[in-house]
Amino acid sequence: MKDIFISRSTSIIDALKKLDITSEKTLFVVENRKLIGTITDGDIRRYIIKTGNLKGDIDACFNPNPITISNVEATAELAREIMIRYSIQVIPVIDDEKNIIDYYTWKQLFGQEFKKNQKYDLKIPVVIMAGGKGTRLDPFTKILPKPLIPIGNKSILELIIESFLEYGIKRFYITVNYKSEMIIAYFNGLEKNYDIEFIKEEEFLGTAGSLFYLKDRIESDFILSNCDVLLKTNYLDAYNYHKKNDSMITLLTSIQHYKIPYGVVESYEGGEISKILEKPEYTFQISTGIYLVNNSIFSEFNKAEFKDMPDLIKIISSKTHKVFSYPVNTNDFLDIGQWEDYKRTIQKIEGTFNV
Repeated sequence: MKDIFISRSTSIIDALKKLDITSEKTLFVVENRKLIGTITDGDIRRYIIKTGNLKGDIDACFNPNPITISNVEATAELAREIMIRYSIQVIPVIDDEKNIIDYYTWKQLFGQEFKKNQKYDLKIPVVIMAGGKGTRLDPFTKILPKPLIPIGNKSILELIIESFLEYGIKRFYITVNYKSEMIIAYFNGLEKNYDIEFIKEEEFLGTAGSLFYLKDRIESDFILSNCDVLLKTNYLDAYNYHKKNDSMITLLTSIQHYKIPYGVVESYEGGEISKILEKPEYTFQISTGIYLVNNSIFSEFNKAEFKDMPDLIKIISSKTHKVFSYPVNTNDFLDIGQWEDYKRTIQKIEGTFNV
């Protein structure tokens, strides 16, 4: 039985790490092996959104009333029925004293990753910025544009598009520049069940500049994505969060843990050492390069000019518009922007996306 047990005094950061290590979406909160609750990545996301930080322990956000099955009546058939009915991914089997005897997981019973028993119909377009040179992936990108870099039997751009299709999204705008003819020719040769329009930049315009060419094409909120990232999240939930908060831009962020492999030295004026931190570890949110955007953003684009997303966000924030974050866990974010990232993604991606 995989160790997915934690105590109520576990920190938020350690719970996030355990979720990543176990590759489960649920952990059991126990005292002396007795079940007192569960905690999911969604519970932690709501805590981070509410408090604005990663401090504290799970006692503030775990669910003390989880759905369970008695060991007297536990069967795989019953577990399947309950999982489908309540859209849960893990269900514990307990005895009369709430000791955990066993548990069932969605993947164990259904042989695939969890998906809610729900048909999504998110009728907003997706804009994918695919015009860059991908210099961090040289020399590969001297021959092949980054959006066509293969992962399994498909290109990264195909996988990005497919990750949105299950949410009912059918309209895609792809901004291109470097080796654009190759990208367009590749997609013209595919059989597609979605609409795609290529917008060619006349010059390199950064991660936001080419939105200028879309201001007369998009009349609704939209998703904006880089062409080198994959995110495993519920886009409908993220969109509802974006709308509820009347956000101009909502950044989809990823919780990352980074351990500095050296002793960090701090000193006073004059050079006297105040303390040494041995290989400290930090946890923070990073931008994934995927955003939910209100279409009124187009008022900020009067001409085609270079503009990166951080610059745009600073402008928006200075005008008192709302900018929010929507965090996901570490393993739900896949990046191929550099060679080491690409290698790690290849190792992680099988079984996560259809490649």
